Amino acid sequence: MFREPKYIELEISSLAFEGKGIARKDNIVYFVKDAVPGDKVNARILRKNKKYFEAVLENIIEPSEHRIQPACSHFGVCGGCTWQNLDYTEQLHWKRQQVADSFERIAKIVPYEISDTLPAPKKFHYRNKMEFSFGTSRWLTLEEIQNQEIIEHKDFALGLHMPGRFDKVLDVTTCYLISEIASEVLGTIRDSAINYGLNSYNLKTHEGFLRNLVIRLSESTGEVMVILITRSSKSYNEREFLEWYEKVFPGIYPSITDILLAENDSFSPVAVGVTRAIKGKEFITENILGVDFRISPFSFFQTNPSQLNRFISAILGFGSIDEESVVWDLYCGTGSISLPASKKAKKVYGMELSESSIKDARANSALNGITNVEFFCCDLNNKMTDSLLNSLPKPDLAIIDPPRAGIHKNLVVHLLEISPARIVYVSCNPATQARDCGLLSEKYNIVKLQPVDMFPQTYHIESIALLEKR
Repeated sequence: MFREPKYIELEISSLAFEGKGIARKDNIVYFVKDAVPGDKVNARILRKNKKYFEAVLENIIEPSEHRIQPACSHFGVCGGCTWQNLDYTEQLHWKRQQVADSFERIAKIVPYEISDTLPAPKKFHYRNKMEFSFGTSRWLTLEEIQNQEIIEHKDFALGLHMPGRFDKVLDVTTCYLISEIASEVLGTIRDSAINYGLNSYNLKTHEGFLRNLVIRLSESTGEVMVILITRSSKSYNEREFLEWYEKVFPGIYPSITDILLAENDSFSPVAVGVTRAIKGKEFITENILGVDFRISPFSFFQTNPSQLNRFISAILGFGSIDEESVVWDLYCGTGSISLPASKKAKKVYGMELSESSIKDARANSALNGITNVEFFCCDLNNKMTDSLLNSLPKPDLAIIDPPRAGIHKNLVVHLLEISPARIVYVSCNPATQARDCGLLSEKYNIVKLQPVDMFPQTYHIESIALLEKR
């Protein structure tokens, strides 16, 4: 009977889409967590699947020339910046390769042109929003456990949930994804909460006071918004803490433009609540290609504003929009593509399932005095939506930016029926993008692909595909 070894020596040759190193030995494929291409490692076998083994890096025998020292002390624990140990040039190379591999393996298509990954202007501190959680069960690192020292406040944490563990929170001191001020605010709020003897909200028992801390920023205006989410205050200490937050905290950080308090007494783990402004207003403003967007405390907005203008410009450039163009923006969100497109097009129609997003899109349109855009709230996956689509002027260009799951077969069928001259397909999941483009290739050529790095230090990638009707 074959028994796989517990440990095995491997040479890492490439990277899988989710950031794991790939090695091949004796005609067996190994996926090795925390390894990078060029590493020679000892790996510990975790499990055997039908076609491959899963393993984790045990120790490095010879490091890759592309391996670098991670900047963050939480690397390898929090699960966020999985590629922080890989040189940025190599990150860009493998992101392009993952897009190319998806089209070749899934769609069985080799596009005419695959550009190099568009690099991000900022490698760190690029996110404009982070949601931190208070927790009653702090995740202890291996180092903390091995030191066998007395650990204070094991029942209190403010940071990020551990991957796959809703009940465990890693106490974060510094986050390299968002502005430096976020780390300072984390420390100040944490210290004050501990000083007042407050409890975190427990997702199992639904008891406790402190729930979330959300920080949002605007690249174009420099605005900073802090939102503290709690349950309704009941005890003396809770009320005293809130008084500190309202009267003392704004003076500690005068550069923070908007400070909000939100109450959430529901059992839902989602970081939302009924807000009240303590300082400033209940929105910040971001600008994309000359269009202002008001961003409310909990609304979705693309998280890398320093790359956003180049990203949207690339999408519009693929579309070759002119003053006679009719454009459909499918899965339009709050209008981050629709509204800049309207400056070039004759007419733009945006469609989206989320009512709140459509409400924001219409408000942003009015804010900028844009009149050649119409937004519709509809389910693009539902065949009944065909009646709405058939009532609209046929598009010269369809821009598609769906969720990770891609587009439904009903929409594929409709796009093939109306056959716009060009389709620009934007995706954060190359696998589903390749699958859908393969279906659309019945009538379209996949002319070119542009990978865009919106998420440095992670394996995530945005991909823009241009499809032209044959």
